[in-house]
Amino acid sequence: MQLLKHTFSLFVLGLLGMVSGAGIAQAQESMSLDQKVNEVFATVTGPFVSLIFAPFPGTSFPWIVLWLVVAAVVFTVYFSFVQFRFFGHAIALVKGDYSNPKDAGEVSHFQALATALSGTVGLGNIAGVAVAVGIGGPGATFWMILAGLLGMASKFTECTLGVKYRNEYDDGSVSGGPMYYISKGFAERGLPGGKFLAIAFSIFCILGALGGGNMFQANQAHAQISNLVGDYPGWITGIIFAAVVFAVIVGGIKSIAHVTEKIVPFMGILYVGAALIILAVNYDQIGWAFGQIFAGAFTGLGIAGGFVGALIQGFKRAAFSNEAGVGSAAIAHSAVRTNEPITEGFVSLLEPLIDTVVICTMTALVITISGQLIFDVEAGKYILDGSRIATVDGNTGVALTSAAFGSAISWFPVVLAVAVVLFAFSTMISWSYYGLKAWTYLFGEGKKSELTFKIIFCVFVVIGASASLGPVIDFSDAAIFAMAVVNIFALYFLVGIVRKELISYSSRLKSGEIKKYRS
Repeated sequence: MQLLKHTFSLFVLGLLGMVSGAGIAQAQESMSLDQKVNEVFATVTGPFVSLIFAPFPGTSFPWIVLWLVVAAVVFTVYFSFVQFRFFGHAIALVKGDYSNPKDAGEVSHFQALATALSGTVGLGNIAGVAVAVGIGGPGATFWMILAGLLGMASKFTECTLGVKYRNEYDDGSVSGGPMYYISKGFAERGLPGGKFLAIAFSIFCILGALGGGNMFQANQAHAQISNLVGDYPGWITGIIFAAVVFAVIVGGIKSIAHVTEKIVPFMGILYVGAALIILAVNYDQIGWAFGQIFAGAFTGLGIAGGFVGALIQGFKRAAFSNEAGVGSAAIAHSAVRTNEPITEGFVSLLEPLIDTVVICTMTALVITISGQLIFDVEAGKYILDGSRIATVDGNTGVALTSAAFGSAISWFPVVLAVAVVLFAFSTMISWSYYGLKAWTYLFGEGKKSELTFKIIFCVFVVIGASASLGPVIDFSDAAIFAMAVVNIFALYFLVGIVRKELISYSSRLKSGEIKKYRS
């Protein structure tokens, strides 16, 4: 295990040195350096990326998506649809009705939820949904919503375990997440391999935090700002973002929570509010849009792959957006103030609802109603308005959403650009905490260890905004879903523990033993 940790630390330092060199020399030879980094990473990490996102033979359905969806179905049935039975109680917990300020932990239920949401509500809700609807048609929205509802049970399971097996320290701070409940839970049940799985999860988490949770966000934020104010060097955006991010994360989870509890509601209201205005302007088409969604869900309405194509795109977007089963959110939720682990499980199940069912659905409705997505009768498939956007892919997803927003009010793309920057920033600060806790699990707690990671994280912010590191981002995305492979595998062995917690708590809640602290 020590050899594994040492090897990983050398890998991170080598990665930092290589991409830092690319970022520093960006102004002089950006294309050649970017290409060199891309070639190195594509060669070294290509097989791993291909394995994680490989489709089932004869289909275009990535096996990792089915891995997440099947787990969500299993947990939903195993806990007898807990996401619906305890929905009202989850709202009461977020409101603080059952919060005892004397309980162990660092943040409130609402702050923990806001921090976790800031990590999942991001560019995937804007660009990713556009790609899903553009390829899978409006019907993809139905399957996206279904997968989001099922994913609530996965969040409930992992976040309950995150609190139950967290480390609580004398100074009041806590550390939790899959690496802790895997190692402790496996040891408690006499199962082998817990330590190895925990280390593997931590490594994937750090790589995912530096890439998908950091560099990709900075890169896309710079692209949106450049679209508004004109092209300029990315390192300027990177340095500004890095300075603001460092100012927030240097204070730890309490500082992060204080920011996220303000920024998440604001950016949510900003984005959803803009979407509602567009829907209000086009109110006469809302019924038609839902008709397209339901019809497309089961017929495909002529899209490539038909019904299966719509299902695949919807499930993919939900899985990639809300991260249910990945284990990342359990790290943030573990910091909550509570002596009842199950309560944070209830709170966490609201996360996929807000992220996928509400925000992603709003994006899909706006795109469907805006007229940017057109069903071509002759071609027998959905196409995009050629006067606005030519193709649907990862680079034009934001452009499609922007065009949809601009179809109602010309200056709405400015609102969208602000939302993109806020989403990117909030994702970075949350993933910095996820990566930090994985880092300290591997290399030990302490101010020096924490500061080292925070500095590395902020350097990667500058790199992400400055360079075009496609394969690096692909690798980090694969690392995030590799977290899900480890996490869900462990959850199947630990799910019985959560059931005992649920039975105990629900019986005490019914008997009146658990009382409100605030009415």
